[in-house]
Amino acid sequence: MPTRSSAVLRTVLVVAAVATSLAACDRPTAAQQRAQAVQMRSQGDFKGALFNLKNALDAEPSSAETRYLLARTYLDLGDSTTAEKEARQALDRGYARGPALAALAAALVMEGQHQKALEDTKGGPDEPLLAAARGDAWLALGRNDEARAAYEHALARHPDDPAALVGLGRLAIVEGHADVAHGYADRVLARDPRNLDALMFKADLVRAGEHPDDALALYDRVLAVSPQHRTAHVEKAYLAIGLHRMDLAQAELDLAAKGAPGSLLVGYTQALLDYSTDKPDAARDVLYKVLKAVPDHMPSVLLAGAVNLRLGSYYQSEQYFRRYLERNPANVYARKMLAQALIGSGHADEARTVLEPILDARQADAQVLGLAADANLQARRFGQAAELFARATALDATSASLRTGLGLSRLGEGATDDAVRQLQAATTLNKNAPEATEALVQANLRLGRRDAALDAALALERAQPDKPLAHALKGQVLAAQGKLDASRASFARALQLDPAYYRAAAGLSQLALDARQPAQARQVLVDFLGRNKTSVDAMAGLAALADRTHDAAQVTHWLEQAAAVDPHAIGPGVELCAQYLRTRQTDKALELARRLQVSHPEDPDLLDLLGKAQLAGGDLPAALESYKQLAQALPRSAPARMQVAALRLMSNNTTQAEDDLKSVLAIQPDFPSAQLELAALYVRKGSPDLALMIADRMQRQHPQGAAGFQLQGDILMAKHQPVPALAAFERAYGFHATNELAIKIDNALREAGRVADAEARLTKWLAAHPDDLRAQAYRAQTWIGAGDYKRAAAQLEAVARRQPDNVAVLNNLALSYQALGDARAQATAEAALKQAPKRPDVMDTLAWILVGKGDAARALTLLREAHALAPKARDIRYHLAATLAASGDKDGARKELDSLLAGDMRFAQADDVRKLSARLKAGG
Repeated sequence: MPTRSSAVLRTVLVVAAVATSLAACDRPTAAQQRAQAVQMRSQGDFKGALFNLKNALDAEPSSAETRYLLARTYLDLGDSTTAEKEARQALDRGYARGPALAALAAALVMEGQHQKALEDTKGGPDEPLLAAARGDAWLALGRNDEARAAYEHALARHPDDPAALVGLGRLAIVEGHADVAHGYADRVLARDPRNLDALMFKADLVRAGEHPDDALALYDRVLAVSPQHRTAHVEKAYLAIGLHRMDLAQAELDLAAKGAPGSLLVGYTQALLDYSTDKPDAARDVLYKVLKAVPDHMPSVLLAGAVNLRLGSYYQSEQYFRRYLERNPANVYARKMLAQALIGSGHADEARTVLEPILDARQADAQVLGLAADANLQARRFGQAAELFARATALDATSASLRTGLGLSRLGEGATDDAVRQLQAATTLNKNAPEATEALVQANLRLGRRDAALDAALALERAQPDKPLAHALKGQVLAAQGKLDASRASFARALQLDPAYYRAAAGLSQLALDARQPAQARQVLVDFLGRNKTSVDAMAGLAALADRTHDAAQVTHWLEQAAAVDPHAIGPGVELCAQYLRTRQTDKALELARRLQVSHPEDPDLLDLLGKAQLAGGDLPAALESYKQLAQALPRSAPARMQVAALRLMSNNTTQAEDDLKSVLAIQPDFPSAQLELAALYVRKGSPDLALMIADRMQRQHPQGAAGFQLQGDILMAKHQPVPALAAFERAYGFHATNELAIKIDNALREAGRVADAEARLTKWLAAHPDDLRAQAYRAQTWIGAGDYKRAAAQLEAVARRQPDNVAVLNNLALSYQALGDARAQATAEAALKQAPKRPDVMDTLAWILVGKGDAARALTLLREAHALAPKARDIRYHLAATLAASGDKDGARKELDSLLAGDMRFAQADDVRKLSARLKAGG
């Protein structure tokens, strides 16, 4: 019998089913939802339309019409990426090709993919909507005739087509016919005063005519018709930025973002506003998202270049400007900015090359000439810089910055009096120009003209009595004059005017340091930080003071504080990451580098530190990937490519390493480490003559340098030609006498059979350099080779007392002890292995000592690992064979010996190999 509760449950279920059925009956159909969305769009309610269209799509997922309406609505909202996707979906589902292709073209044009818009809509039906959309693409590409033909074709089919008329109006503007353009806009608005495209175009025209208030009124007319019109809000924001009404610009962008959160145009304009309000970090973050979604949006590419330039990320800004110029090679602004980025990254010659096309008399303006002059100034071509600055000042005689550059060029030429005159002229041109005054002050200080430097600082103080820079400059000059109390007073006055002016606090701190009062120097910065709790500069200054006293914990503390101010800021984060690596906190360095890379995926300094952290953590493949990214981010950086080559060599990937080394030398033909490593590779490959060609090239590049001759000697030694090698080493020694060359000369003399000469040379070197521990350790090694273990041990003990962690010294000392029968042999070898647990020679030494003590099992483990790490080391392989034989594995021993006998037998244990092989064959 059913219970009362089950009956109640059945009743509830029945009621719920009836309610669901009734709700289904009341729910609008997909067609009704679409109709309502169309009406909302006509009223400017794009978000409401989008809501209804999504419901329609849920009800009818395969509807091509819904997809098309979604594409149009996303275009209204400025979300071109999603509009493109929906337009393609509509086409795939069979929607009418003309309107769907027109929507696709509009989306691609909005994304800046103008050529793609033409390619993807080629062969579409002959419809006015599509013709006008293609006309917009032609117009954006600067193909005016094709654009005109497309618009006129649309009008032939539909004489009052608003899109075509507005298109012709935009074309008229491009061709310099503003009156004609106004006529096209008025023609549309006469028929339809609420036409949004025509209203927007009219507003743009009025704004171009420098009537900002009238333009704002027209944008407001658009918003009255369509309150969610994203583009109207954005254009108002553009206009507000130009009028320096930043609050209005942000308010309009907030409204635009609320209505179109995924809009490319909103994102770009927000980045422009952030850049204009000196928030380049925020602008960079926004642009990263924009360009990740639409990599070919050229306005964003250009702005990203400018943003990174302001941030000092010269290599990244260079890449953006180059991308922009590939599409727009005639853009003079981008060319100037690229030159500026190249000057910033130290590539002055390339900057001059970039400017060359616009340096002729017809095109060169004062800014172009000034940039070319800056490039020459950086390259220390002072005469050419001065000539260009003179030409630039002739074009712009009122520019204090150009006159300052001319003064610095004259200073570089050695024309000090004229240099000072030019700098003084710059300060006269603009008494409020701090750059010119600072240059004049620093120039006079360099020339020892301290009174003149003070006069310049006082002139700026009179012009700007309430600005801290003048007082800080005066403080610097007074300190140079030895007037320390007056200097402190000037720095204190600068801080009084601006309590957040770190330069003044740094000056006071430096005065205390100069007076040998480090505690006071620190207290100045601590007090400043107390008043300016987020001053990264002060924290960095305190870290620098801690570094002077080798207080690593305090350095880390202050850098952690600086990084915590803004966890996403790249500068403090990079410094902290480097400190973690210096203090061997590898895990912290790796975690921090990975976290920062999320926000700054292409930052070169960060990629470098990430690679270092990964390498310190033993993750060689990950480090290689990081340095490959670094080389990609800095395509002209020889050091970045060299890091890749070095890691390839560590991975024993010699084929790729060789290609990388050649790439380094293609970028910088005289890169020393690349030349040396490539020569070493050629020697290992059995091509010493190619290596000698590199040595010859180095000698010709640097005829007074030691490196090329030293390399020649190394290669000749590898060819077993000690006599000519000795001549090369002697030549190198004549240019630069080092202990490394003294050792190599000794080795060459011994190889040539001149042992007595070698002893005499080495004794003479050590008499002149009694503290040269490396040469002392090497002398002990020669005694080991001669079998004089007693003298070797005494020498190595002396070195080990001063370098207790020197692995090579400990290893050789263990060998000497073993030969002498000294019980300290194993403990010394164990200490060496603890310092270097993966060094094959150290494993071999300990293993051979263990064999002598009867511990063949542990010895075999060590020798097998050593052989795996150094498979070509014949002495290790012999020891492995002997240990296998001692442990009873005669077959294994014979296999190792046969391999040795089949190869080059020129090594110290060759006779022992033959004897052991013969004994095993005899059954011993």
